[in-house]
Amino acid sequence: MKKLLFSAILTLVSLTMLAQQNPALKGKVVDSKSQKPLQNVVATIQSTNTSVVTGVDGSFVIQEFPNDQPVLEITYTGYKSQTYVLEPVKGETLDLGVLSLEEDITSELQLSLVTITENDLGDENTGSESTSGLLQASRDTYQQAAAFNWGQARFRIRGLDNQYGTTMINGIVMNKLYDGRPQWSNWGGLNDATRNQEFTMGSAPSDYTFGGILGTQEINTRASHYRPGTRISMSGTNTNYNWRTMGTHASGFNKKGWAFVVSASRRWAKEGYFEGTDYSANSLFASVEKKFNDKHSLNFTSIYAQNSRGKNSPNTKEVTDLMGIDYNSYWGWQDGKKRNSREKNIEEPINMLSHYWKISEKTSLNTNIAYQTGKIGNSRIDYQGVPNPDPTYYRNLPSYFLSLYENDPAVVSAQNPSAYLPGGLGGLYTPDLLGAYNAEFYKQQQIDWQKLYDTNKAAGRSVYVLYEDRTDDKLWNANTILNSVLSDNIVLNAAVNYKNLRSHNFQYMLDLLGGDYFLDVDNFGTNADQQQSNLNNPNRQVREGDKYGYNYKLNANVIDAFTQFKFKYKKIDFYLAQQFSRSEYQREGLYRNGYYPTNSYGKSKKVEFDNFGFKGGLTYKINGRHLIDFNAIYMSKAPDLRSSFSNARVNNNVTVDLKSETLSNVDLSYIIRAPKFKSRLTGFFSQQKDVTEVSFFFSEGTVEDFSGEGDTNAFVNEVVTGLDKSNYGLELGLEYQITSTIKAMASATYAEYIYSNNPNVYLSVDNQGSATNTNTARSYGKAYLKDYHLPGVANNAASIGLEYRDPKFWWVGVNYNYLSGSYLDISPLLRTNNFLKDPTSYSGSAFPEITQDRLRQLLKQEQLDDIYLLNLQGGKSWRISNKNRNTFGFFASINNVLDKRYKTGGYEQARNANYRELNQDVSSGNPAFAPKYFYGYGRTYFVNFYINF
Repeated sequence: MKKLLFSAILTLVSLTMLAQQNPALKGKVVDSKSQKPLQNVVATIQSTNTSVVTGVDGSFVIQEFPNDQPVLEITYTGYKSQTYVLEPVKGETLDLGVLSLEEDITSELQLSLVTITENDLGDENTGSESTSGLLQASRDTYQQAAAFNWGQARFRIRGLDNQYGTTMINGIVMNKLYDGRPQWSNWGGLNDATRNQEFTMGSAPSDYTFGGILGTQEINTRASHYRPGTRISMSGTNTNYNWRTMGTHASGFNKKGWAFVVSASRRWAKEGYFEGTDYSANSLFASVEKKFNDKHSLNFTSIYAQNSRGKNSPNTKEVTDLMGIDYNSYWGWQDGKKRNSREKNIEEPINMLSHYWKISEKTSLNTNIAYQTGKIGNSRIDYQGVPNPDPTYYRNLPSYFLSLYENDPAVVSAQNPSAYLPGGLGGLYTPDLLGAYNAEFYKQQQIDWQKLYDTNKAAGRSVYVLYEDRTDDKLWNANTILNSVLSDNIVLNAAVNYKNLRSHNFQYMLDLLGGDYFLDVDNFGTNADQQQSNLNNPNRQVREGDKYGYNYKLNANVIDAFTQFKFKYKKIDFYLAQQFSRSEYQREGLYRNGYYPTNSYGKSKKVEFDNFGFKGGLTYKINGRHLIDFNAIYMSKAPDLRSSFSNARVNNNVTVDLKSETLSNVDLSYIIRAPKFKSRLTGFFSQQKDVTEVSFFFSEGTVEDFSGEGDTNAFVNEVVTGLDKSNYGLELGLEYQITSTIKAMASATYAEYIYSNNPNVYLSVDNQGSATNTNTARSYGKAYLKDYHLPGVANNAASIGLEYRDPKFWWVGVNYNYLSGSYLDISPLLRTNNFLKDPTSYSGSAFPEITQDRLRQLLKQEQLDDIYLLNLQGGKSWRISNKNRNTFGFFASINNVLDKRYKTGGYEQARNANYRELNQDVSSGNPAFAPKYFYGYGRTYFVNFYINF
């Protein structure tokens, strides 16, 4: 009996050990074309923390998984993800055999996505871009429509600026401290090298960072995570560049534990889509990884992306009517070549060292340190005591003469407001038709470079020069990211980040245009001291390569930490996350400015902000195909450097009434994931409170329009504080596999993006400062912006499309898109009570001729025309050899097939800052200070030929 019992126990132990040795689930993943194994493919059991990656032979093994029809998801960058509903038999190994993954055509779409990368108000000393930046490998139908179909019209998801999203490379946040936006030009042209990406929508959880209210984008450059092989491509397009060559090679791990990736590209154009817009960009990438053992690996990444491009001008309707949509006033002929006066140059290489430590099977630690340095420059023409060389300067245009008034409108009584209109009573409106006919613009539509050289020669020194607004940054960035599976149902993510920025900002003399020197003075000052850019070195003669005008440093230290717990159960997944951050800013003036002699040189006081964030969400699994997803976030965010020092070029003043922003967002989604049908319907609501916005404009004429304190030409600094914004609406994405080869897609959003309060407005004018009055910001009270629309983004959009994928590896797709509800950027100053005040009245009374109807007409926000876009895409690939994965292929797309021309945005000019002047200008029928508009491309194409081997 004892022997029998012992034998039974031994058999049970043996069976238990055998069960532990035999996997519960296994399979092998291969490329559908080449049938070659794919390494580093992620196999995940949904609703659990079980996740493995395939080995060199493409195989994976999962030891344990639930028995009640679990769902296996197979994902790999550049391929369409696959899901499998499993039917395991208890005690038996489930062998899935060979699983084929098909290349995702969106990877080719990403390569063709040539966005408009010019910052709309882009004369700031920053390289940050205003585009959506949705170059992620997302599988969501709605997000793909937003990126590839609507992105050409500057669509922004949920109406949010990209400063509310987080872009990372290896967990290092790449958003600029200057304005909070990522600078994609720093890795532009390296599409192959940056295609390993993870993306989260809204405030959904990320394993790397707390994030914001727009989403997160993580780019992984670890050398071992690239598919081994070589890819060479050649592209042609007619957008902001014409040609691109690119080559990439990934080695995979060798026997000694080394892996490397190299990539290089060049993009260029003698002239891009718009007149005079040259383009030149060179990009290099290298990533090297050394695997020391199963626990430790070290990776070094180096990125160099130099970019130089000519800008194109925003134009008024008058200029566009005269010259056409593609007209660009920034260039002129010189020695038989087009020379653009406004070039943007970016050169900021990134070097990054990453350590990967697999502490245990369930815990890993990733530590990164990065150093970025380099320069950003925005060029333009400077001049002293001579006419503005811009051909579209308002005094050069016919509208200037057509809007002249013969008599003083102040003498007209309130009973005769019609006297201000063309053809009105009193004959006060007297258009100078002869002057309009002889306007300078008819004589010279482009910059006359030769005239600038001749003027400098006649003056005996340079009165026209070409300079650059320069920013030279040195940024150290370090972080450590912990991921730990605490139990079968709980995962911990945590990270600590530190940034140290030293930013040197100055004017840099590029070209004296034939003269010997340029005086470092400001002619707008009312006395000799005020004219000095630097009282410590007055009346300095500036030569090429010198700094002048303004010269200061911005220093910043930022530290933040976050923790996140993710819980996964059979019916419900949920997460909770927290964040703390501390930001410290300081300005250091290197010049003692004549306007602010006691408040410009040396270090400013330090500005410090402590901020917190909390977010959470849950996913309720109705069944394996139907889910309800909810996310919520509440956080505070430090103002960026640009907003913290309102006029950093000339003084140490901290922005008045400066506060951290408060951000909140909630979204609720219903998701269907069936084999043939996928959809997501999301409702969202977000708020941004206590936003600070800083802007500048040039006043040529009467500053009394703003303050009643004088008649002066000057730069005006406008600060809007306490601004609240609300964004709410619906998103819908649908995808249906009609047949094995035909798929239909539809996406839509219906939303409202508005200002939700009346913020405060402050103005400062440099030449109204004095030695005893260092803070010249003057309050103009409330700007009545509530219920006006946020500018430059379509509130509504829709897309429908069909896609055919042939088994012989060719495909074609078509989609039709509609965007509406985009509005002009309005001037806050024009919506203050000051706009109504008569500056000639001692009592500050309103203009007597004001009527409510006319006031509403003048201040109505302009809605831009609806946009209709038809796009075509297609491609074909061939397998060169049956013995390897060598393939050759091409991709082609035509965007805006019907060649529709449309406005993507624009802004009001704030020079007519009181009712009477604006009314007169608008009433002329051809206003001199009309809004300026940006235009999208017409019909564009992109063709890419590539070979993989």
